[in-house]
Amino acid sequence: MSLLAFALAALVLAITPGPGIAYVVARTVAGGRSEGLASCLGTAIGGLLHVLAAALGLSLLIAQSALAFAVLKYLGAAYLVYLGIRLLMRKEAAFAVKAVRSQGARRALLEGIVVEALNVKTALFFLAFLPQFVAPADPLVPQLVLLGSVCVVLNTLVDVIAVFTADRLLRSGPARAVRARLMTRASGFTMLGLGAWLALARREG
Repeated sequence: MSLLAFALAALVLAITPGPGIAYVVARTVAGGRSEGLASCLGTAIGGLLHVLAAALGLSLLIAQSALAFAVLKYLGAAYLVYLGIRLLMRKEAAFAVKAVRSQGARRALLEGIVVEALNVKTALFFLAFLPQFVAPADPLVPQLVLLGSVCVVLNTLVDVIAVFTADRLLRSGPARAVRARLMTRASGFTMLGLGAWLALARREG
């Protein structure tokens, strides 16, 4: 069930309209497909840096204190509930794509790495999300790296699809806004339910 919950949550998060998709779409509009794909690669590398940092940090934490790791799991479940509430309360302005200037594929790649690597929200998410699905009795780093890499791959695939369909994503009209709103609401309820389920399941255990 934990793996099923992880797969569902990771997929829902990947397809949720958000700053990452808006960023690569804006890069595509500014500099074409090559710049958009370069930004996708950059954010993927930045995401993997977060995965490695989370894996090493959490492995050190559990080595020092199993209790601290258990507390982190509860806090992580609460954070998922918080994310769900934030998604449900997101305003229409959050779906807008901000204009950016063309900078070339190489610059887009480097900027993507830096932007994602310095994204504190990504670091918090991995710290909250990944520990929910690992077995502390087994080697921790391989589990965290595998789960985190799956998240990064799913996010990157969705970003690449967004690049190839940038014109459609940017096309104005009520239908696009409705689709984005529905996907975001569904994602919010999924995160809310997942966080509550994880917290209650651990309490019963």
